[in-house]
Amino acid sequence: MKRKNILENLKNKLSEGVYVKSSGTTGLPKNIFRTPENLKYCNIVAIDSQKITKNSRIYTVCKMEHAGGILAQTLPAISIGADVVVEDFNVKRFIKEIHKYTHTHITPRQAKIIMSSKNFSEINLSNIWVTCGSDRIDWEVITAFVSKGATFMANWGMSEIGPCAINTVFSNIDYVKNYISLASSNLTIIGENFYCDYQISESNELIVKGDICVYDDWFFTGDLVVKKNKLTYDKSPVLYYLGRN
Repeated sequence: MKRKNILENLKNKLSEGVYVKSSGTTGLPKNIFRTPENLKYCNIVAIDSQKITKNSRIYTVCKMEHAGGILAQTLPAISIGADVVVEDFNVKRFIKEIHKYTHTHITPRQAKIIMSSKNFSEINLSNIWVTCGSDRIDWEVITAFVSKGATFMANWGMSEIGPCAINTVFSNIDYVKNYISLASSNLTIIGENFYCDYQISESNELIVKGDICVYDDWFFTGDLVVKKNKLTYDKSPVLYYLGRN
């Protein structure tokens, strides 16, 4: 399908709604329907949290049937008239082409493929916003991309909730090191910026609710978390990932 047709089809989703597949971590993958009204809330959060503007250039390399591919940056950018390019993920092409764009969303698996490429030393991520999500994000991934100049958003979300529900943005390596020093070696970050309401159950399960969620009631995510202070001098809450329920 030609790029113009792909973008036109995606633009229609804004008024029609869209199905996205759940990850399957809580059972078999299922189709989750996002209504046009719900998409508006998701787009507002995605645009605000990732500083997307009509002048942004989005490079989409995640699959369209998943929330990270279509909801994290693609539809939000299209909704305000920003430029979007959708391509299958190819590590050589990514490293060669990424400097042309301002934003991209990748999975932790894709990030590790990029890092392990012999051409990773050549990549320049200065002035590029890299959002990463869909699974736990190792500190080595965050460190590698920030060291290459990226503004790196470690992002937590689910198909049922929204792709940009909770996140932390790392813009310099010292900031990353501060978080690593305060986190136990087995903890990976979920985030400190909250775009949904949340509770933590007695069993440490993360429970969320909000306009970006598909369901009206509290949703039990199955993710086990622990809450810590942001920094020694900043008592703002940060959630870290423990595992699955």
